[in-house]
Amino acid sequence: MHYSLGIDAGGTYTDAVIIRNSDREVIDTNKALTTYPDLLKGIENAIDGLDEQYLRDVRLVSVSTTLATNTILEKTGYPVALILIGKHTLPGSTPIQELAVIKGGHNLNGTEDERLDTEAIKEYVLKVRDRVSAFAVSSYFSIRNPDHELRAKELINEIAGLPVVCGHELSQDLGAYDRGVTAYLNAQLLPVARHFIDAIISDIRKRGIDARLMMLKCDGSVIGIEEALEKPIESVFSGPAASLMGASFLSRSDTCAVIDVGGTSTDVSMTHGGFPQLVDTGAVVGGWHTKVKAIRMETSAMGGDSHVWIRNRTVNIGPRRVVPLCLAAVKYPGFKELLNSGRTPSRFQLAENIQPTKFFVRTGKEGNGLGEYEREILAIIGEEPVSINDIFWKLGKLISPDHIDSLIQKRLIQAIGFTPTDALHVLGEYTEWDTEASITGAKILARLTPMDEYELCRNVKREVAINMALSLMGYMFEGVERQAIEKILRGDYYSQFKVNVPVILLGGPVRAYVEELAQLIDAQIIVPDHAEVGNAVGALVGKGIKRIEILVKSFYEKSQRSILVFSPEGRKQFATHQEAVEYATKLGNRLILDYMVDSGLEYDDIDISVKSEDLAMEDGGGSPIETRLVFLGVGVPKA
Repeated sequence: MHYSLGIDAGGTYTDAVIIRNSDREVIDTNKALTTYPDLLKGIENAIDGLDEQYLRDVRLVSVSTTLATNTILEKTGYPVALILIGKHTLPGSTPIQELAVIKGGHNLNGTEDERLDTEAIKEYVLKVRDRVSAFAVSSYFSIRNPDHELRAKELINEIAGLPVVCGHELSQDLGAYDRGVTAYLNAQLLPVARHFIDAIISDIRKRGIDARLMMLKCDGSVIGIEEALEKPIESVFSGPAASLMGASFLSRSDTCAVIDVGGTSTDVSMTHGGFPQLVDTGAVVGGWHTKVKAIRMETSAMGGDSHVWIRNRTVNIGPRRVVPLCLAAVKYPGFKELLNSGRTPSRFQLAENIQPTKFFVRTGKEGNGLGEYEREILAIIGEEPVSINDIFWKLGKLISPDHIDSLIQKRLIQAIGFTPTDALHVLGEYTEWDTEASITGAKILARLTPMDEYELCRNVKREVAINMALSLMGYMFEGVERQAIEKILRGDYYSQFKVNVPVILLGGPVRAYVEELAQLIDAQIIVPDHAEVGNAVGALVGKGIKRIEILVKSFYEKSQRSILVFSPEGRKQFATHQEAVEYATKLGNRLILDYMVDSGLEYDDIDISVKSEDLAMEDGGGSPIETRLVFLGVGVPKA
C-alpha cells in the first residue's frame, strides 16, 4: 500500500496529512505551530505527529509554504541587480537599489528597436557583481523576441558567473517593467528556495521516505521540484491556493466558493468546473505588482488570531495578529498568574498596543540595524512574556508604540493578546487550549465595555461571521463597494444575499460560525471532514496545469506581408498563415508535454486542449490578421 504526504506551512499552523493512493482517502493528519523564522522546525513537528507505518510507504510529497510571501513582505530576500533593456516607463520611485537601464529592446513585431549596448552591460556588471547574489533582466517586448535578454544573460554569466533570471522565462504578458519586477523578486528568492527545499529533502530522506517532491503554485497547480527551484516566485500566495484545492477535494465539489479562516486573515476564492478562478493582472505582494498568475481572492485582515482590543468602550478586531491567550498559557508556564496580576491602563491610554491583556515575547530572530530605543526595548523583552507596563518600569521612560510596532514588523518580537479564538473558548465552542486564560482575559476586557464577558465574546464571534459574509459577497459582487454590501449585511431587511454555489468553510474553529453565517446569507454551507487541515490536503491534490499562449500575426512592411509566430521560444516567420498555425499547434503541444513530463507526470496522464481565436480577418474574407492559440494541459501527479 502506498501513500502521499501533503504539508502546508501557514501563518499560525503547519499541517500535515497522509492520503492513501488507492482510494484518495485521508487516513492521518496532524497540526503543529508554525515556527518563525525557521519554518522547517514546524514542518518537522507536523510530520513527527503522523503514524510512522504510513510514512515508510509515502511515494509523493507536496508542499505549500508561506516562505516566498514572507520573504518578500519582510524584505529579507538576497541582494539582486535589475537590468532593464529598452524604452521602459519607470515608476516615480522604486525600492530597487541596484538598477540600470540599458539601450536595446524590440518593437511590437519583434524586430530590433535599438542595438543592445553590450558595453554598458559589461560596465554595470563589473561594478555591482560583488554586491549582489544574482541578476534579473527584462527587455522591452521580450515576449515578442527574447534575443536581448538571452544575450544579456550569456554576457552576465561570462563576467560574473551568477544566476540570471529573464523576464520572458516567467511571463508572456505585456508589461516590461512588471516582468522585470517579477524576475527581480524571483532572483531574490533563489537561495532561499534552495535552502528550504534542500532541508525538506534532507528531512524526508532522514525518515527513510523515498518519494517524489512537488510544490503548489499560487494558481492551484503543482510543479516538480526542479522548476520550483528555478521559479520560487510562483509559490507566493500558495496558501490560499491550497485551501481552495483542498476544499474542493474534501467536499467533492468542482464548483464552489471557499471561505478559509486562518490565524491572520479570512480568504475567499472560487473554483469552477475544477479550475480555480485566476486574477488577470497578476499577483500583488508587498506592494510589488508581479506577472505571476494567481487565484483571484478576497482577503480581509481578520482571522482566528486577530487582536481584540478596546478603545473608547468599543471593541476592535485586528488587523494585527497575536498569539491567543489560551495558547500562551500552554506555551509559557506562569502566564496566567501574569495575566491576573496585570495593571489595567487608564481609558485615556488605551490603544492597540496598550491593553491590559497584551504582552510581548522575543521570537529568537536576531536583529540588525536597530536604533538605540529599539535595542533598549528589545533587551527588556526576553523569552517570557512581558506587559507594556513591565517594559515602561524597566526602561524608566515613556514607550513609543511606533518602536514596538517596528520590532513586531521586523519579527523580532511577537505579541500576545485576546483573540476570536479566545472568545470561542469562553463560549465553549472551541476548546483546543487553556480556557481559563481566555475567560480571565474576557473578564478584564469586559470591564472596559458596557458588556459582560459573555456578551463581549458573542459580539466578537458575530463580527467574525459578518466579516466572513462580507468577504464572500465582496468576492461574488466584484466591483461593488464593500460599504454597500456591509450595509445590507448589518441592516434589518426582508431579504438577504443568496449564493448559488456551495460555500465550503475551512479552518480549525469554522464549525462554530455556521449558524451565524447561515443567518447572514442563503447558501448551502459545508464544513467537510478534515476541514482543519484542508490546506495540507490542497497542497497534495493540486493538478499539474500549464497554460501557453501563441500568437500568429500578419505584418505589412513596404507592401510585403509577413506571417509571424510569437511563442515562449521566440519569434519565427512563415510564408503563409496555414504554415504558421500548423507550426504553432505542434509547438504548443510539445511545450505542454515537455513541461508536464519535467514536472513528473506520465504522457498517459496528460490531457491537452487547444482554443483558437481569430481576432480579425483580412478585407475580402482572406486569412486572419491575427490568430491566438491557447493551450491548456492538465494532469494528475501520481506517486
